[in-house]
Amino acid sequence: MQRMGMVIGIKPEKISTYRDLHAQAWPQVLAKMTEGNFRNFSIFLHEAECLLFGYWEYHGSDLEKDMALVAADLKTQEWWALTDECQRPLPGRAESEHWAMMKEVFYHS
Repeated sequence: MQRMGMVIGIKPEKISTYRDLHAQAWPQVLAKMTEGNFRNFSIFLHEAECLLFGYWEYHGSDLEKDMALVAADLKTQEWWALTDECQRPLPGRAESEHWAMMKEVFYHS
């Protein structure tokens, strides 16, 4: 199992929309995440700084393959189109990233 962290900005005027979307997350999108071996997915909001922090655990053996499986799903693409409108990617992220991936520097179980 791999623990993953990521961060992205959120447009202040879209915070309410983003919350509403996630209060009624689409079952098809959640099922595809589960099929792709993604578990314990959480998103946290730091409203004063307009930042979102995402945490998830990967329980598969081929992350690239499972990420491609999820990304190819039409319902997931539709969902991302809605959520991406709310987000503000960080300027320091890698060129291939929408959310900026973070490195784990400490863990205690």
